[in-house]
Amino acid sequence: MLSLNITLSYYKRRDIQEEIIRAAENKEIAVRYNDKFGNRPDVLNNPNDILELAKQKATSFHCSEELWRNPLQLNPNMKKHEIDELRVGWDLILDIDCDFFEYSKIAADLLIKALEFCEIKSISCKFSGNKGFHIGVPFKAFPEKVHNQDVRLLFPDGLKRIAAYLSEIIKKELAKKILNNEDISIIVNKTGKSFNELVKKGEFDPYSILTIDTILISSRHLYRMPYSLHEKSELVSVPIDPKKVLEFDKEYAKPQNVKISKFGFLDVKKVTKGEAKKLIVQAFDFSSKVEEDIDVERRKDYEIKDAMPEKFFPPCIKLISNGLADGRKRSLFILINFLTSLGWGYKEIEEYLKEWNKKNTEQLRENYLLGQLRYHKQQKKKILPSNCNNNMYYVDIGVCKPDNLCSKIKNPVSYSIRKSFFVRKEVKKEK
Repeated sequence: MLSLNITLSYYKRRDIQEEIIRAAENKEIAVRYNDKFGNRPDVLNNPNDILELAKQKATSFHCSEELWRNPLQLNPNMKKHEIDELRVGWDLILDIDCDFFEYSKIAADLLIKALEFCEIKSISCKFSGNKGFHIGVPFKAFPEKVHNQDVRLLFPDGLKRIAAYLSEIIKKELAKKILNNEDISIIVNKTGKSFNELVKKGEFDPYSILTIDTILISSRHLYRMPYSLHEKSELVSVPIDPKKVLEFDKEYAKPQNVKISKFGFLDVKKVTKGEAKKLIVQAFDFSSKVEEDIDVERRKDYEIKDAMPEKFFPPCIKLISNGLADGRKRSLFILINFLTSLGWGYKEIEEYLKEWNKKNTEQLRENYLLGQLRYHKQQKKKILPSNCNNNMYYVDIGVCKPDNLCSKIKNPVSYSIRKSFFVRKEVKKEK
């Protein structure tokens, strides 16, 4: 935990206060007090507010990826069209997280090169404050429309598609560069993962040890602001030169060593309007093909008409349903998408989630739980939960305990469909 001495000494700097305020424009803000967040929604308008909050034992400052007309009008009971009307845009922020910092640097460098290849110049980067990096592209870099859709409204779908696309195009080079530094046996010893967890279909999977995703789980998810302290590491989330990620040393992020970087995070002054058009178009084209593949797998057995019984749930969903100590918000996102995809009604899902929440070591606030369910309902479409190879949603939570059927499927929904299909076939044979 951060001491008051450290936070006051750091946040009293006028240059730090001004940088945090600059990053807060049109953003929803949440102030953290070591292990608890303050009231939401909040905003920051005045540099003096930073020091005053630090005197009240504030330790870090967090903001939204979404840009709002008036963040103070946000509330968890808003309908989708009301949220869309209030949202004026969103920034693309890619989060690289790995327990091994040298791997995070390699991934960050490759992501930046991939964005440059897509002809984007307004790329920014900052150290996350702990184990990884945040790569940013301002909303002003994106076109107003893509495939006749208003880009402003493509949240969070647009960001997730971009993250998936970029992850795929750097995957082989990322694996190659990690293996250039270390043999697979060293990676096995270092990570504690088995050879079979790291190597799939004869190739090293870099995403078995590292995740690249947008930092959001859903609307109004927040990230640590530039120049904000990190409670666990006691380091600063400092912006850096995107071209020198591989040279970055955590010594630069110690509060006493931090200098204001000329490479501002999400600096709109460097943006050429529409420069990210190629990126978002290619990302949507790529994800459409992936979704088509998943859709074929999902429907090839039979159409879901009734709510799928729990006996057909995969091991990961059963483990989540037993209650968790960590990863509750990610698990809520998984459960809602999983259950709606398998024919459950929203009333049934609400009852299921309330019972699940009681089993968690620390319960989620009920208004948050119901707010996420309501948000999903307002989308008026079924969305598959993340695929099994997305470590952030299964391995990192500690619920990926595959059985024999798991090796044959890509998504938890496919598991339930196939299992129920096999059972139906056996019942027919007996008859």
